[in-house]
Amino acid sequence: MQPKSPSIQECPVGRAVETVGEWWSILILRDAFQGAKRFDEFSQNLGIAPNILSRRLAHLTETGMFSRRRYSDRPPRYEYILTPKARDFFPVIVALLAWGNKHLAPKGEAIVLASRGDNRPLDPVVVDAANMHPITLANAVVIPGPRASRGMRQRLASLKAMNPAVAPAGD
Repeated sequence: MQPKSPSIQECPVGRAVETVGEWWSILILRDAFQGAKRFDEFSQNLGIAPNILSRRLAHLTETGMFSRRRYSDRPPRYEYILTPKARDFFPVIVALLAWGNKHLAPKGEAIVLASRGDNRPLDPVVVDAANMHPITLANAVVIPGPRASRGMRQRLASLKAMNPAVAPAGD
């Protein structure tokens, strides 16, 4: 059951999780970024049950993450092509990879993100596009956007850790 709270539906994180938060969806997108396009490729790579894979691919297509392109008429078969919306999700996968390597690989990394040009390992960070400074919990807060409802404005005002007047979490 999907959460229906107005604060979740209005929140971009809540809407993003509704689109791609189910773990199979994230793994399907990961494999698509690595070149998988066809049902059998996803199935073989992930070991996912066909009915679950069908539902996840349909959901990702309905939400605009994939477009379907027929590659065979007999029998009808489709490829799943990443859309620009899905390509914009790539930094999320990169962040998960970096976080997993840092915190969940005690014996060392099995996969490393590297530069396509020279295979130099990359150390991804989230930065502000305007000044290229890293965005951290210590220097960022959330504030209401121009379309925030009264309820969202009240919710954000009540969040101690995100209030600009409060010291950053962990300090």
